[in-house]
Amino acid sequence: MIADIKSMWRSVIFNAVKSVAVELTGSSDSMTEDDILIGKPPKSEMGDIAVPFFTFAKSLRRAPAQIAQLTLEALNTFEERPAGEISVAGPYLNIRIDTVALATSLKETLDNNKGAYGETDSHAGKKIMVEFSCPNTNKPLHLGHMRNDSIGESISRILKANGADVRKVNLINDRGVHICKSMLAYQRFGNGDTPQSTGIKSDHFVGKYYVKFAQWAKEDPSAEKEAQAMLSKWEAGEPEIIELWERMNRWTIDGILETYKTTGISFDDFYYESKTYMKGRDEILKGLEDGVFYKDEEGTVWIDLEPIKLDKKVLLRKDGTSLYLTQDIGTAIARHKDWPFDSLIYVVGSEQKYHFTVLFYVLSQLGLSWAEQLYHLSYGMVNLTEGRMKSREGTVVDADDLFAKLKQMASDEITAKGRESEVGDIERTASSVALGALNYYLLQVNPNKDMIFDPKDSLSFTGNTGPYLQYMGARICSMLKKYESISEEVDTYSFDPALLVETEERELIKLLAGYPEVVMAAGADMNPSLIASYLFDLSKLYSKFYHDHPILRCEDKRMIKARVTLSTMALQVLKNAFTLIGIPFLESM
Repeated sequence: MIADIKSMWRSVIFNAVKSVAVELTGSSDSMTEDDILIGKPPKSEMGDIAVPFFTFAKSLRRAPAQIAQLTLEALNTFEERPAGEISVAGPYLNIRIDTVALATSLKETLDNNKGAYGETDSHAGKKIMVEFSCPNTNKPLHLGHMRNDSIGESISRILKANGADVRKVNLINDRGVHICKSMLAYQRFGNGDTPQSTGIKSDHFVGKYYVKFAQWAKEDPSAEKEAQAMLSKWEAGEPEIIELWERMNRWTIDGILETYKTTGISFDDFYYESKTYMKGRDEILKGLEDGVFYKDEEGTVWIDLEPIKLDKKVLLRKDGTSLYLTQDIGTAIARHKDWPFDSLIYVVGSEQKYHFTVLFYVLSQLGLSWAEQLYHLSYGMVNLTEGRMKSREGTVVDADDLFAKLKQMASDEITAKGRESEVGDIERTASSVALGALNYYLLQVNPNKDMIFDPKDSLSFTGNTGPYLQYMGARICSMLKKYESISEEVDTYSFDPALLVETEERELIKLLAGYPEVVMAAGADMNPSLIASYLFDLSKLYSKFYHDHPILRCEDKRMIKARVTLSTMALQVLKNAFTLIGIPFLESM
């Protein structure tokens, strides 16, 4: 809505400047609407929109301040223009948005759209595949996976909110020597134990043996050779090894699916490395025939990366076996055949930047037009305050353990504050608070930046946290519940936005009206932190409004109606934005 207002003002001001140009120089042919720059004044009391006129000084041979004044005079002759106050401040034209008209339009839009408010058509007609998570079947999910999952799930929701047809996919890494290490350790030390017999969650059970292998390998150098030998047996299809592989993979995948359910993560399709790792070989051989790649004297197939200022890369070993890159080439092609996407987004850590640069280049050299629409959504490391995590040393923070800790901390906080009767189901509420804390903390940072996760900080009910946002939503719900006792009398009055003249009220109206712009920007930049930042700004502003201006205690019932309506609009926008970054909404806390 704010974007529409800015667009209308840009068009009107452009017409005014053109009339000034014709008057001064006799022509406006060289001007375009893009010359009108829309900014914001340094102080809110100066207005809501600022338009500088430095761009026109040379062509019009006038000082920017004079051009601004002449433009204002031209605008004052226009019979039709957007509602709002216009003034000149030096070389700037400042516009104060008419929040009465804006609030009226905002209420109508929210009434008609409810949970769909904020959705845009910026990606309408686009089929976008998003790959994220991609766990190994030798260990449970850990904190690093959780950042990946939060980003992938949120980006998928944001793109969908911008009109895209989104398909979420997961590539399960279920083969390779790292998988064999867990299998080998289980063979050697498992004694026939199972997740059921030990009472250990199945993915944690398998992960225990991955750590066990690392400990064993430190003492016995032959362990690594045995793991390689087991991989050879797996590739040869030895029944006993295949049976063990299927059993242990099932344990891990079942456990991981349980974690996904707990943390609100879902997928439309799963791919498995064991079924895709051979797919790229034929594509590389076809490229070799076409002269896209070359073979050296030993029979190794390469691609020259000099055009993208890199060296060269092996695509097939001299014995004809594939590499991880070869597999990704085949998988991407298979996915496009399965679901002809317009673009494919890989949510993968920043340490894989080189891999995806090469992958995208190889696919483009194979003549695949859609290769130009592949995107690596890179994200930084997530560590704990005590340092970096390492899976093989067993120093990672398991996702399940972390979530359980957050949930217990949330439950303890509810009990400490004596809120048991207000929240009702403590288990459900604590789980929702934990999930809100986790997702918000992981998403408030721009994806490309490294971050440190502090469980205690994430659960704070004050400051820039998920629970603070949830509390703000619950506070509005509590107020609206109290309103029910007087609503019959107050609702005889209609909503009058002209009463909302306080600074916080005007700023709230503009911020709520600007929400669709934020959704669009988050989709364009693939950056959930823009939604998180917006939510924090909205919550802070509403808190100040709530604290400084009485709502239900107003003597004027028309004012009660106006402020309750504004609060209801704020609540709906909070709910809508919560959904995009995986924060459960709570009516009471």
